[in-house]
Amino acid sequence: MKRRNFLKGMASLPLLSSVSATNLLADNAKKGLVKDGVVTTAAHWGIMDVEVKDGKITGSKRHLNFTKEPNVLLNFTGDMVYNSRIKYPMVRKSYLENPDSPKPELRGVDEWVRVSYEDAIKLVAKELKKTREQKGSGGVFAAAQGWKSAGNMHNSSAWLHRFMELSGGFIGSLGDYSTGAGQIIMPHVLGSLEVYEQQTSYPVVFENSKVIVIWGADPIATLRVSYTTNDDQGLMYFEKLKELKDKKIIIIDPVKSYTAQFFGDGATWIAPRPNTDVAMMLGMAHYLYVSKKYDKEFIETYTTGFDKFVPYLLGETDKTPKTPEWAAKICGIDAKTIKELADTFVSNRTQIMCGWAMQRAHHGEQPYWMITTLASMIGQIGLAGGGIGFSFHYANGGAPTCKGAVLPGVSRGSTGRFNDKGEFIGTATGKIVNGKYVEGEGIVAKDEPSYAIPVARIADALLNPGKVIDHNGKKITYPDIDFIYWAGGNPFSHHQDLNKLTRAWQKARTVVINEQYWTASAKMADIVFPITTPYERNDITMSGDYSNMHIVPMKQVVEKFYEAKDDYQVFADLSKAYAKDLVLAYSDNGKDEFDWIKSFYNTALEQVKNIPDFYHEMKEFDEFWAENKPYTFAPTMESEAWVRHAEFREDPILNPLGTPSGLIEIFSETIDKMGYDDCQGHAMWFEPAEWLGMKTKAAEFHLINPHPEYRLHSQLSNTALRDKYAVAGREPIWINEADAKAKGIKNGDLVRVFNKRGEILAGAVVTKNISRGVVRLCEGVWYDPDANGLCKNGAANVLVNDIPSSKLANAPICHSNLVNVEKFKGTAPELTAFKDPKFA
Repeated sequence: MKRRNFLKGMASLPLLSSVSATNLLADNAKKGLVKDGVVTTAAHWGIMDVEVKDGKITGSKRHLNFTKEPNVLLNFTGDMVYNSRIKYPMVRKSYLENPDSPKPELRGVDEWVRVSYEDAIKLVAKELKKTREQKGSGGVFAAAQGWKSAGNMHNSSAWLHRFMELSGGFIGSLGDYSTGAGQIIMPHVLGSLEVYEQQTSYPVVFENSKVIVIWGADPIATLRVSYTTNDDQGLMYFEKLKELKDKKIIIIDPVKSYTAQFFGDGATWIAPRPNTDVAMMLGMAHYLYVSKKYDKEFIETYTTGFDKFVPYLLGETDKTPKTPEWAAKICGIDAKTIKELADTFVSNRTQIMCGWAMQRAHHGEQPYWMITTLASMIGQIGLAGGGIGFSFHYANGGAPTCKGAVLPGVSRGSTGRFNDKGEFIGTATGKIVNGKYVEGEGIVAKDEPSYAIPVARIADALLNPGKVIDHNGKKITYPDIDFIYWAGGNPFSHHQDLNKLTRAWQKARTVVINEQYWTASAKMADIVFPITTPYERNDITMSGDYSNMHIVPMKQVVEKFYEAKDDYQVFADLSKAYAKDLVLAYSDNGKDEFDWIKSFYNTALEQVKNIPDFYHEMKEFDEFWAENKPYTFAPTMESEAWVRHAEFREDPILNPLGTPSGLIEIFSETIDKMGYDDCQGHAMWFEPAEWLGMKTKAAEFHLINPHPEYRLHSQLSNTALRDKYAVAGREPIWINEADAKAKGIKNGDLVRVFNKRGEILAGAVVTKNISRGVVRLCEGVWYDPDANGLCKNGAANVLVNDIPSSKLANAPICHSNLVNVEKFKGTAPELTAFKDPKFA
């Protein structure tokens, strides 16, 4: 069964409407706008009912109730509309005075000047043209890394890239911050991304698994959101799992996570040192091999290269046998426990649910490669309720896929480009005929190609134009970036080493941001367009990234906030300002918001009409929209019984994996030939740049920064939900009781957390639920630096290493950092993260 691919989703998202249709859009958005009542809509955290009184949001709650587990993310919709918003188009004062010499060092401290929307559009179009004339398309970086709207229509990522591609090309990004190492290594090892693939169905796990291992994941926290709209099934399944008393639950994590606390005494918590998972796995593998308990038949039938891995495992290549005793000294888990875990896994049907945390580390490729090697030795890959999965904790992977319709999107594709004279010069065919854009009738012309850099290397690229790096077997040359356009993301919350990023940000002449709120990223820009929230526009989506369970209307709930525009309108107007006929191609001849929404729905409707003997409740679009309720599809017996890698196990010749050999590659000839010193031909233990076991530690505590329970990265930070978790007015940092006592830190104290990269303030949470020597500070905080660079709000990314995971993936390593912690002395500075910047 084919599953939708998260990354490919970027190429199947909606096309934009014409600037000529923006007045129609404004009229259509008001159709059926409820002034007093309840509107059903959706967000990443689920389908919700939003209460409106006198045209203002007064409350919101979950629309469907699959689970008893509360999801408080649903209850703060009003704050998302009214707090910290950007009201008008704004330009940084120094940039407005002289765009050719805009004093980029004043970003973040300069005053802002309100300008008309029309003038802002003209300014961006002019400066973008200037950059391309001076530096070509390689001077333009168009970034869309972030959790854009859940809807299929209002997708800032697709809109930005479509505009940039049509108007002359741009530098894009490779990979993402979530799974940067995993999505590069797994195609080499298992032949697919794995991190964004459907998982073995939960009903299969419940029926067949005896042991369930949750390794480096916190699903009770992370299953509150999905990339599209949450179908709520993940939390429901974990509630059911908690009720099954015949299952052994093992949680491997340096922190007693919310998931471990959820299971309580019903789970075994094992806490290795951070970043030592590979050593622990190697110890198990060594024990299974020398005791001959591993599945030799599986290794011989379904894998390749095990014979080249064994000499390393036994220490024949480096004089270091990877025994459980050797592993124990590194990971802090005694050899007896390591052997017992291996025995438990191999003698019981064991489902290993791998999190993404372990690959967000220095040499983050290795734990995924090694867990696959270990699972191969256990021999249960492809069996019902056995093997490994990398997406059970994300977007409700494992919820059975439903039979029904799937909403389409419109790909930007290879659309070609227009020059500033309105002439089509792109790499695809098409031209303007009688005032309309027509595909397939133009000429094919050569133009400078667009290319990409690894997403987590943007600061390095800005600081080092012309530098050549290795990446997954290729060479990439950093371009000379002079123009940055960011839409649908918050780089000053999700990038690493924010002081370095601030320095790098000053290298570009122009930074444009489409943003709803005065985030640090908006404050660090030159030109800001105020953008609507999903509650101020119409859209349509599906729930369940894997289940496709619902088609959901996303009706506009309230009027647009001040002068906020849809991303659609901004890029359509930029198209019109940039080149004569560009807007016609960009908008597919003037389609508006409802044209696209209706076309998506009608395509889905045709899908179900063409399924023989399939009962459905889908009605014509106008009736669906007027009803304002989701349509529900049901899983099939086949999807409820689906097992990941089952077809491969049944017949590896007829159903090969996507690797060069068609088998699980314990040794990869492809990677070995790359010749990298930091990622070789098989899984290995590499000492991280910073960890608790290093001989000369750079600081005292190992910092981990997981996904927060009460946010979606930086989304929802500016709501009253913050009152539930803030400590001393700052982001909470967990510290072990004994460590806190030694430092004279009490629960609720304001503490200074620092290393050579920077310093922040945080609120201490003194707890037993974390290992000694480890502190926990969640990612996604709104960066709030003072004049000396101290983040007053507790942004962990100030402290995070900005070096690549390896030459293979160049991924971020946000869990490989050492920090110091001390009680803060002096007067606590004022928090300004959620306040407006200075206006001229």
